[in-house]
Amino acid sequence: MTDLRITRRRFVQVSSAAAALALTGTGGCGMKGSDRAVKIVVIGGGAAGLGVSSRLVRLMKKAQITLIDPADRQFYQPGFTLIGSGVYRPDQVWRRQSDCIPHGVKWVKQAVTALEPAKNTVTVSGGAVYPYDFLVLTPGIQCNWEAVEGLSQKTLGEGNVHSIYDFEGAQKTWRAIQAFVEKGGRGVFADTYTKHKCGGAPKKICLLTEHLSRKRGTRDSLKFDYFTASKALYDVPFFTPRLEQIYKERSVSVTTHTRVKGVDTAAKKVHFLRTETVKKEVPDPQTGEMKTVEASVATPFAEDYDFLHLAPPQSAPDFVRQAGLGWTEGKLAADAWVMVDKQTLVHKTFANIVSLGDATGVPTSKTSAAARKQIPVAVRNLVSLVEGRAPEAVYDGYAACPIVTDYGHVLMAEFDYDKKPRISFPLSLFDMSTESRLAWLLKVYALKPLYFHGMIPGYW
Repeated sequence: MTDLRITRRRFVQVSSAAAALALTGTGGCGMKGSDRAVKIVVIGGGAAGLGVSSRLVRLMKKAQITLIDPADRQFYQPGFTLIGSGVYRPDQVWRRQSDCIPHGVKWVKQAVTALEPAKNTVTVSGGAVYPYDFLVLTPGIQCNWEAVEGLSQKTLGEGNVHSIYDFEGAQKTWRAIQAFVEKGGRGVFADTYTKHKCGGAPKKICLLTEHLSRKRGTRDSLKFDYFTASKALYDVPFFTPRLEQIYKERSVSVTTHTRVKGVDTAAKKVHFLRTETVKKEVPDPQTGEMKTVEASVATPFAEDYDFLHLAPPQSAPDFVRQAGLGWTEGKLAADAWVMVDKQTLVHKTFANIVSLGDATGVPTSKTSAAARKQIPVAVRNLVSLVEGRAPEAVYDGYAACPIVTDYGHVLMAEFDYDKKPRISFPLSLFDMSTESRLAWLLKVYALKPLYFHGMIPGYW
């Protein structure tokens, strides 16, 4: 673990850097705006949608900005893991959505039912149609609970199946974790085969549960197994070795290439598919000669559990797929992630659409930290498009995942498109290849206020 004993000089350096960090990204200061009287529709009032709207309303005084989102509450979703582990109370992770809408932005409190990019229109529940000149697509992620056989959002908790990817589910998770730790048994933790928001969340809740059992003195009565659909526990080389070492040190088994297929809640049995690549001899369709090809073979198996935590399969919202705005080929096509240029965040077919946040089809992790870096790029490029210029701002794929390793330490993973570390100042003053107390303090006490008071209002 990182040694936090620092000199007075280092303390002054860190404190000064933290103050400077809080003042950076001041909502478009230094960014040129536009006086064009255009109609801009923003779909989605999460962190990305609100952050963009807040900046646009300051930069484009004559624009008519409409934000469409049906939510009553604005959730700080990274806090769901901390609800599920008893660190946060449920009332600490949300604000009223009405208090988060920027002044000067028209809020349509309805759900989108149809999007027609060829006609530049958005239809909402109730039938109202909103035309636009430019569209900001930030609808967030869709959790497809029913894609796991035997599971639905409403049945979370039944058969001791839980997930922190849901506000109510996170609360049920904390109650169940405490009971599991006291009673003992086998805990099975799994991620999912699709891209999913906060890919580290399933790992965090696993490690926190294991640490809680040690704090309660019951570790010897529990078994922990982690299943991942990926080929490795983590895919950022700078941080992976330490994370793998932590799992090994704590006797948490890791099984790769394995995804959840279904759950039998009555029998407390989880059904998996393990995917392996095998070589097969097949005839060449043109010559008829036999040739060797690689093929994926899925082998089903089942495991008993006493406590099960999983991440649901996830995708872009259905209306994105129906509008034809998702990728049509490649790894991002199956779940309809929005087809944008990964650097400019401008749609590859419709040049009057920019997209950012969880629904965006770019090859990086889906985190609020990624959205924070995408916001100024999207805003700058949208202003350029409005002014008739080519987009020039570039997003480098920055994302951050604070992997909570125990009650008191976090492995702060920051990286870019190339999976290279991008350690933010002042954290770059420390060795962030291992878990640290400083990153825990940042995660628990600093990031949530910065989210509500810095990121959403467009100042950070």
